[in-house]
Amino acid sequence: MSASVPPSPVTRIALVALAALAFVGDIATIAAAAELPAIASRQRAEKKSFTDAEIVEGFFKTAFGAEYHLAGRVDRIRKFDGPVRVYAESDRADRKAQLARIVDDIGARVQHLDIAMTDTSEAANVRVKLVRDRDLYRTIASFYGAEKAREIRSSLDPQCLSGFRKNDNYEIEHSDVILTVDNGDFTFLDCAYEEVLQSLGPINDTASVPWTMFNDNVSMGYFDVYDQYILNLLYDPRIKPGMTVQEVKALLPGVLADVRAWVRQVNDLKE
Repeated sequence: MSASVPPSPVTRIALVALAALAFVGDIATIAAAAELPAIASRQRAEKKSFTDAEIVEGFFKTAFGAEYHLAGRVDRIRKFDGPVRVYAESDRADRKAQLARIVDDIGARVQHLDIAMTDTSEAANVRVKLVRDRDLYRTIASFYGAEKAREIRSSLDPQCLSGFRKNDNYEIEHSDVILTVDNGDFTFLDCAYEEVLQSLGPINDTASVPWTMFNDNVSMGYFDVYDQYILNLLYDPRIKPGMTVQEVKALLPGVLADVRAWVRQVNDLKE
């Protein structure tokens, strides 16, 4: 992340829980993940069948609200309303390659989201700063100021974090993600999936939904089926930035039916 990061308020700073990693399966997945012993067992244990009510609950609890926010209303849909381009700032080629595969995986599993890496920071609207653990709080302070960095440290003590800036129409204009590179593959991949996904809009953590990675008590490390439902609902073109809960509820039956068909297809799920 360059030193010229805009000082505008971010909507929320996300804490990611640390834990073992699971494996997403086929396309665009992390090569090193095959060596992680928890991968296969977590994928086998993953719940993949959900009722409409279970999916809708998680969507509303993550797409509205914010675990930590500095300014602005949080009772509206927030999302990018155009292509998303991700830039990684790091001298760690291995971590940059892992991040690129994560971005490819997200793009393959969210039907209406145009997301890809870019080689230039100027072309990016999501900037990922990859730092050593010892430099984490110095980096946070460079983004948000020393006072906010102290508040973040005392209230969240994050291992990694993300936040975004939105305009008056609740369209996300820019997201920042900070990841540590030297805490092992489990931590890096788990953080990267959650923070990149949350930088796209579902930035509220919830402890009451046990299937989402947007729960500080849950660690995934891969793009699980439940969170694919959440992101595909959010990025369906019928769900617009700035919509209220009631406006979204009126559209959800039709949107959810189409999202179910897509998630089932891309994951080769049974009826």
